[in-house]
Amino acid sequence: MSSGDVAWMLVSTALVLFMVPGLALFYGGMTRSKNVLNMVMMNLYCAGAVTMSWVIIGYSIGNVGHGGFVGSLDAVGLRGIKSTEDILSVAFFMTFAVITPALISGAVADRMKFSAWVVFVPAWSLLVYCPVTFWVYSGWMEEWGVLDFAGGTAIHINAGVAALALVIVLGKRHGWPQDARPPHNSVLVVIGAGILWFGWFGFNAGSAGLANEQAARALLNTFIAGGAGMLGWLAIEKIRDGRATTLGAASGVVAALVAITPAAGFVGGMAPIVFGLTAGVLCYLAIQLKFRFGYDDSLDVVGVHMVGGIIGGLLLGLLADTSAFSTGFGADFQEGALMGGGWGGGALIWDQFVSIGAVMLYSFILTFVLARLLDATIGIRVSLDDERIGLDQTQHAESAYVE
Repeated sequence: MSSGDVAWMLVSTALVLFMVPGLALFYGGMTRSKNVLNMVMMNLYCAGAVTMSWVIIGYSIGNVGHGGFVGSLDAVGLRGIKSTEDILSVAFFMTFAVITPALISGAVADRMKFSAWVVFVPAWSLLVYCPVTFWVYSGWMEEWGVLDFAGGTAIHINAGVAALALVIVLGKRHGWPQDARPPHNSVLVVIGAGILWFGWFGFNAGSAGLANEQAARALLNTFIAGGAGMLGWLAIEKIRDGRATTLGAASGVVAALVAITPAAGFVGGMAPIVFGLTAGVLCYLAIQLKFRFGYDDSLDVVGVHMVGGIIGGLLLGLLADTSAFSTGFGADFQEGALMGGGWGGGALIWDQFVSIGAVMLYSFILTFVLARLLDATIGIRVSLDDERIGLDQTQHAESAYVE
């Protein structure tokens, strides 16, 4: 790595970490005012708990080794981590490990015990996140040729389907869906979305690992997709609801960023517009499913992250484009079915489909079992009185807004 490459990875690491307070503001603004600090705390806690689990054993089982289903124990306690490349690898991928369980927090807003969250986060990170990220980037999926540039499957689908399992065990909020629960502070939502978009440049472009052509392409695709996603969401919102909202604009950006994440370094041209518009429209429609099927996904983690990740992973199977890069680089990945890669045999689209299905099945089952165990032991749901009073007071003895 050149000094420029090292500098870019240092900056990218900081950008991804900055997404954690951005996510806290994004989610916090959407909750009720009596629960905003609890949401901030759930996100902030991930930066502490996952950092510890990651450096002790998570990095080793999630990133060290090649082939199979789980990494080795060679780097437990950061043993042997001495080179610049290894140090940067630990730090950069640690930010991904931190933000993944933080994404789940939005689904359980307003009703999960903080004590249960304290146990759930490191346990889920080690039992679910680390094996899945190893599959995708070092294990059997990587050997198949599955593509996931910056975590569409390993992070967003993984967190989204885990959120679905957790809310099924947790149950609905009192009064949902009859009671209207609008965001208590839409300004915080927009500020949070802006920070997320800013940090996502490090998330996606940093995943190139170097300051190179692929990083530049990933940054450009991330920018374009975000704008297209905003417009797609606003358009369908206007058509269906008769109005375009700031919450819709912010949500459309995030949905598109989720969708472009697996493809950011593998597509070019107008493809990010396709990813953004498709995610903006379909994720809007997907969040309506919670009312039809009765699962209380408080802040639409399932509809945005799980569905957005699926959209991105499958569109990548169609649109991965080696011609978008200079000669020589394109040999590093398969082409999409619509770009010359074909539909039969081991074509990329089928590899993407199988990998997405495998991650969803594994993550749902393990998360469901973990949630059931926690519920049977320490309990995961606050009391009805605590829910009515608010989690800021009952879980933390604090208030976000003091007269």
